[in-house]
Parts: sequence; structure tokens; C-alpha cells
Amino acid sequence: MFARGRRFQARLWTIALLGAAVFGLFGLPMAGPASAQASPIKHIVVLYLENHSFDNVLGFWCDDHPGRCPLGGMRSGSGMPSRVRLSNGAVVRPSVSPDVVPAIDHSVGGQQAAVDDGKMDGWWKVGGCGPPDYRCISGYRPSQIPNLTALANAFAISDATFSMADSPSWGGHLYAVAGSLDHFTGDIPFRAAGVPPLNGWGCDSDLVTWWVSPQGTIRLIPSCIPDFSLGLPNGGAFEPTPAKHIPTIMDRLNAKGLSWRLYGQPTNGPGYVWDICPSFAECLDTRQRANNVPAPQVITDARTGRLPNFSIITPGWGHARDSEHNGASMTAGDNWVGQIASAIMHGPGWRSTVLFITWDDCGCFYDHVPPGLSPDGSSQGPRSPLVIVSPWARHGFTDTTATTFEGILAFTEKTFGLSPLAVNDAKAYPFTRAFNLAQPRLGPVPMVTRPVPRGEHINMNELNQDT
Repeated sequence: MFARGRRFQARLWTIALLGAAVFGLFGLPMAGPASAQASPIKHIVVLYLENHSFDNVLGFWCDDHPGRCPLGGMRSGSGMPSRVRLSNGAVVRPSVSPDVVPAIDHSVGGQQAAVDDGKMDGWWKVGGCGPPDYRCISGYRPSQIPNLTALANAFAISDATFSMADSPSWGGHLYAVAGSLDHFTGDIPFRAAGVPPLNGWGCDSDLVTWWVSPQGTIRLIPSCIPDFSLGLPNGGAFEPTPAKHIPTIMDRLNAKGLSWRLYGQPTNGPGYVWDICPSFAECLDTRQRANNVPAPQVITDARTGRLPNFSIITPGWGHARDSEHNGASMTAGDNWVGQIASAIMHGPGWRSTVLFITWDDCGCFYDHVPPGLSPDGSSQGPRSPLVIVSPWARHGFTDTTATTFEGILAFTEKTFGLSPLAVNDAKAYPFTRAFNLAQPRLGPVPMVTRPVPRGEHINMNELNQDT
């Protein structure tokens, strides 16, 4: 596994170096390191949507823009492969996904089965993706997601950003702020024997999930990152826990006197399971919780010039239906992408803002590029789509340097002079090549709002279960 990951990383570096040579050959400008001049970026916003792979969202777009997807073309020559050969012998032609996202298993086990140790041929084993339909081997046409398409056309994308781990939403939302799973597998929490469940998935849920001790023993413990310095029983968990406190990007920002918000679902309701704050006792049970606010507030803050230095948006407070989760409408989700991007692009803080649009796990939809290893030695998960929207993003540029979500944390740390949280963000590539701080500023692009197709339905119970 280690050898496979290292060989793949070596191939990615080769591609990156060839790309650099091509840029130099044709006299195109290359981005220098962010430290070469004072950064104009004062606001970093992460829109963290639900459950899609790179090929599922941008594969067909890459077919129309083959020069923008060199990594995606390693095997197929463009973006979405014309045929997919699976380990059961089936040869499947990728289909066009329906507006309501198909229900596909995206547990840790499902993702590992799909990746099949880098062969990328086990998708038929994933629940909801068996024969004859193979619904997870599919993607969205650019016309189905016009706002994301317009942003990808005008700004920068990464075609080499992977999930930090084979984990669904709970784990993905841990490493989004901590750069680590804290020895949890990342699987979705569930009811403990004889313990009535409460709201959400985190420290106030009384749920449990799988945790791996440093010695390799797997056991069930509370789905909570405790903080024993708070003086709460069990560090904020509902029962004794061996999990340790780990720092977050919020801690680093606080120490530097910088502002932050977690836009999501701060109280019980649709989307509370995706909210990041409740999984950390330090956030849930301290004054940090005041920075956990309803998702719609980001639009107001962007329009009025009140964006904090760093923020993550998870779907909630009326926007759970816009999450693009399995069972949700992609039209509704793309409308929400457009609303957020438009508010930022037309707000007074545009010239000092970068918006990263990405997804928390594969969903689990087909992707053909094998993941590598994270710096901590753990296996990465499938590729995630990532679009970088900023006046300082390179126009029509694709960053091919391999990284994970932790590249966003690394970008934040380098921009604001923060110390890394863990080895994964300390060694992550921070999207340096995707920016040119000396270029004329890019301007806004038009966004659209479309009616959700008649007859579409949203299964909110399915969204809340996230399985």
C-alpha cells in the first residue's frame, strides 16, 4: 500500500513538473510563493458540500475542456472515461446522473471496496451501485450545474485534491478543522447499546463510533473530541473515552486574534448532523460556540462586508436540501452555490477573498484516479472536486499538484502565519500555483437561479442518516 501510494505521488509530481515546463515554454506567468509578497487575501471561505467525486461533478466538464484536466486524462485521455472495467468483469459506460442524487453507500468500508487498493474497480460492490444499472458510475453534464460550470470556467480548479481519508461526512468534518481523525475511522456515529440517542452526531448526541487505539485495537467510543481541561465529566463525552483532545484551526485563529465562523446548523434541525462544532467539546461547551451561526448568515455577511478571516459553510438552517447529498436535488444545490458565490463576488470584500468550493466525500461515486497516502501514512479517499474562486485565482487554470482537503488548512496557515495542527496539514500542498497575486484582479461572473424540476422530491430522513 505504501509503495503504491508513493509511486502514484511520484507520477503526480512528474505531471506537475511537466506542467511547469509547459508554462515556462510558452511564456505564461507562473505563480510565485505566497510569501514572496504580502497577501491581499484577508477572508478564506470554504463551502463544504456533500458527497461527490471529481469525475461525478467535473468528469463530463473535463471532456469539454481536456486541457484543463491533465490528471483526469492519465488513463482516459480526457475526463470521464468512456468505459469502466470492473473487477466482476463488467464493462460499464458512465451514465448521466439524474437531478436527484442516487442513494449510494459511502461508508468507510464502501469507499475501501470501491478503491480496491488503487485498482479503482470495486464500485460494483458498493451498496446501491450493483448491476445492472451501476448508478454510481455516472456524472453530471455541465448544463445540469451551470453555476459551478461558470466558476470552473472563469477561475481555477484542482484535479488532484483527494479526501484525506476513506471516511464519510462525520470524519470529513473532523479533519476539515483539525487535520486529523484523532484515531477515529471517521464512520458515521450510531446508537450505543441501552443509551437513548440525542440530537446530532457529536459530543451532545450520546452516539458511538469506531476508534482505533495506537496499538491497533478497534473499539466503540463516544463520537466526541473531548477536552479534559474544561472540567466537564469525561471531557464533554457522555461516558469515559480514550480519545484525546486535539487542536483545531479555530484555536490557531483565536491565538492570533483572527476572526472565524462555522456557518451551518447550530441548533437541532436538518443539517445539525453535519455541523462541525458539536463534535468538538471545546467548541460545543465554550464561548467558541458563539461563532457557530446559521448557514444563511454567510450571504448577509458577504454582502455587507462582514466575512470573518476564516469560515466553513456546511448545509443547514433551511439549506440542508441544498447540500447535494444523496437524495437531494443538484439543481437546488447549484442554485445555492450561485447564491453564495454571487454574494461574495459582488460584496465589498471581494478583492480580499478566496472561496474554496469542495465536497466532503465521494458519495460514493466513481472516480478513476487512484488515491495515495496522507503524510500520516493513512490511505486517502477518492478525489474531490475543488473550485477556487478569487480575484487572485488564475483564470482558467488547473492545479495538478496532489493534495487533500488539508491543503486548504495549509493555505490558511500560510496566509495568516499560523502554526500547523498536525502532520497532514503541515506537509500538505497549499495550492500555491493556483494563485497569482500580481495579476489584474478577476471580476465576478454571472450566476443563475433555476426552478427545481417539477416532481423532484427530497428525502430528508435519508439526508439525516447519511448512509
